[in-house]
Amino acid sequence: MTTSLIAMGVATFIVINLVVGLAALSLLFGTFETLFGKPKITLLRSSKSGNIFAFGFKWNSAKEPASLDTIRLRLFNPFGNPTQVEVSKPFDSKNSSFATEVDMGPGFIELLGAQGFDSATIQIEVCSSKDGVVFQFEMRGPKFKKLVFDANQTVAEFVASKKLDVQKNSKPPIDIPIRSFIADTVPGRGPQLKISTNPNFAGEFSAAGGASAATASGPAVANFPVAKVWIEPGCIVCNACEDIYKDVFEVLADTCIIRPNAPLDDGIRIQEAAEACPVEVIKFTKAG
Repeated sequence: MTTSLIAMGVATFIVINLVVGLAALSLLFGTFETLFGKPKITLLRSSKSGNIFAFGFKWNSAKEPASLDTIRLRLFNPFGNPTQVEVSKPFDSKNSSFATEVDMGPGFIELLGAQGFDSATIQIEVCSSKDGVVFQFEMRGPKFKKLVFDANQTVAEFVASKKLDVQKNSKPPIDIPIRSFIADTVPGRGPQLKISTNPNFAGEFSAAGGASAATASGPAVANFPVAKVWIEPGCIVCNACEDIYKDVFEVLADTCIIRPNAPLDDGIRIQEAAEACPVEVIKFTKAG
């Protein structure tokens, strides 16, 4: 009798420890899957100008096979204007972890420049139009804007750092020239405005005899004074205006302001800054 009780006790102890061990092992694998196996999107720095959205995406393609070919951005902005924006663009299909750049069109600028953006929510979807698979990520507006503008890793660097295989069946990207005030990155300074008032590109706008390309083709435009200049809501802190006329415009962390006692006698440069603003929030009135 005693021997049977002892045997039953030992067996019960072994079973309990086995169950606890299996539960702990399952929890461990679950934690590992959450930390390392969960799909992840990384916002990257674009190597081209324009409305380019660059990102890297990692997921377990063996566990969740899909041919991903669409990126979709949604803005939910119930307290701002517009209240909702959706931008969706296709890209070459990818069957495993990848990084790419997609031209999102003017809707991308509209999304970033929405009034009340700091209170909005951004939803990012990486989708497969063929398989119906959708990976969804959500974040607040300020975080999304910070990730977009502070990204310092390019697509090529992401691919190299993650040791991703470049798919041989992917079509080479076609770089279509677009009209933009944003020039390629200047070493040590980041994206720069390719305009005549930017000293980094002054040589490209000079004509024979030192005259500017604008004046070489016609009479010089008369300058004019400005009575008032101001910034409307919606600034996306792209630094365009400050690069053109830093004596007038000062870009802060989340908006742009007019500097105290700013000179208003050079209307041409103020107008140039207003025309270069991608979200058109710089307004001014001419004197007189």
